[in-house]
Formats: sequence, C-alpha cells, structure tokens
Amino acid sequence: MLSLSQASDIVDTALSKARELELRPLTITVLDPGGHPIVVKREDGAGIVRPQIAHAKAWGCLGTGTGGAAGARHATRDPAFFAALAAISEGRVASSRGGVLIRDAQGNLLGAIGVSGDRPENDETCAVAGIESVSLIADVG
Repeated sequence: MLSLSQASDIVDTALSKARELELRPLTITVLDPGGHPIVVKREDGAGIVRPQIAHAKAWGCLGTGTGGAAGARHATRDPAFFAALAAISEGRVASSRGGVLIRDAQGNLLGAIGVSGDRPENDETCAVAGIESVSLIADVG
C-alpha cells in the first residue's frame, strides 16, 4: 500500500526536480490502484486543465496496466483503439509519457503518478525522480 506520506514525498520530490530543471509549472497527482487520488498539487501558474490531464495520465496507466511511454507507443500504432478507449473511459485516459506506474521491489502495483505541464519526456523525468526518491520502482512502460 502506498501511504499518504510516501505519495506526498513523491510529489514534492517531483516538483523539486521540475524547479531544478527550470520546467514550466506542473500539476502532479498520485492515485491508488483503484484510481482514487492520494495527493494532488498544482504549482502557481499551471494551466487550468493540468489537474485533469495529470489525473488522466495516471488513470490511463492504471486502466491499461502499462506505463505512459508504452501507452503512447501503442496509441501511435493503433489510434482507433485509443479513440475507442477514450470513449469507453469517458475521456479519463491520456496515453502519454508523464504517466508512470508505481511498484514495490516485488513488482506489486501500488498506484500511479501523472505529471502534466511541460514536455512529456520532462514530465516523465520528474515522475521517475519522485518515485525513486522513496525507494520504489517507476514503471514507465
């Protein structure tokens, strides 16, 4: 189980990484395995839809069982499937880097993080930094 303290540390470290890299303002959410928010933080100046995008990145990872990088590759290969997936999920899935599954050392799924606000590869870098800061495994796909 991912604790509130761990989720908070993940988000705070991811935001620190973003400031270190001088990225645009981010919004970050950490979800439990059932897709429920544990922590959501939106930096000053982040766009108004960033919380929904971050949530959709994390929720999409949980829903498909793969990290956002794998989802993005699959969406490129099979856009019709992902259009259907978006419709089936009522728009709650965003297959993009910046969505990362959170696993323990045994590979058990603990939740997912979604980061939105900069380029997808930068969002992913921040997500991974946050997860690794609490000695968990970042599954980017």
